[in-house]
Amino acid sequence: MITHPQVAWVGMDEEQARRTAFDTAASASSWPEAEHGARLEAEATERLVGLLGETGDAETLTARLCEALEAGRLAPLDTRVLAHLRETAIAQIAIDQPQYGGLAALLDAGGRA
Repeated sequence: MITHPQVAWVGMDEEQARRTAFDTAASASSWPEAEHGARLEAEATERLVGLLGETGDAETLTARLCEALEAGRLAPLDTRVLAHLRETAIAQIAIDQPQYGGLAALLDAGGRA
């Protein structure tokens, strides 16, 4: 008895079909997360461009931010630096731990994610 019609079509046994269906569903459920992450990375890149006056991707600009802080070109307590770091931390929490109880408090206090 074939319980998954696709089994006969692709030559999988029933267990392989179940695993494939699970992997496909798991992958599909991560699409909104990936889109959210891409939006947050774009926002971080915009903030870094504003801070540094340079262009590049988020990873490169983050490295340049670290260099600017180390060289003293930007002050660690500069309100723009602190705002960027806060927004970046909130964005990471929103992606990595969306059920974290403190996230709601951070968002209520004016954070964006």
